[in-house]
Amino acid sequence: MSCLGAVCGSFLLMGIFAWGNLSDKTGAYGSNAITGLNNSAGAGFLVEVVLTFVFVLTVLGVTSKKAGHGSLGGLVIGLTLTLVHILGIGLTGTSVNPARSIGPALAAAVSGNGEPVRVLWIFIIAPLVGGAAAAVCYRYLAGKDTE
Repeated sequence: MSCLGAVCGSFLLMGIFAWGNLSDKTGAYGSNAITGLNNSAGAGFLVEVVLTFVFVLTVLGVTSKKAGHGSLGGLVIGLTLTLVHILGIGLTGTSVNPARSIGPALAAAVSGNGEPVRVLWIFIIAPLVGGAAAAVCYRYLAGKDTE
C-alpha cells in the first residue's frame, strides 16, 4: 500500500506541476539521488544504510514494552526522523523508506528523467539492509526477551 500511495502522490504532484504550468525545480519530483556524493553508489548506499539503521533502532527502542517510554515515543521518533533528514537530504535526499523513493523515481521516468530509476536500487536495498541490521543490533542490545 505504501508503494501505491507513493506512486499516486508523485503522479498527483506531476499533474499539479503540469496543470499549474509550474516547473519542477528538482527535475525529478523530489526523487532521491547520489549527486550530493559525486555520484558514488557506494557512498550513497552507506549513507542510506546508516540513516535507516539509526531511525529503525530508535523506533524499536522507544516502542518496546520493556523500555516503557510511554507517550514520549512519538516525539523521539519524530525528532530522530528530523535529524536523519537534516543529515541526509544534502547527500541522497534521504529515503529510509523504499516506497518514498519508488513513486518519485517512476514519475521522473515518465517525464523523461531516467536517472532516479537508474539508482533506485540503492534506495530499495540500503534501507532493507539498514533496517535488518538495526533489528539484529536491537535484539543483541536489549537481550533475548525483546518484544
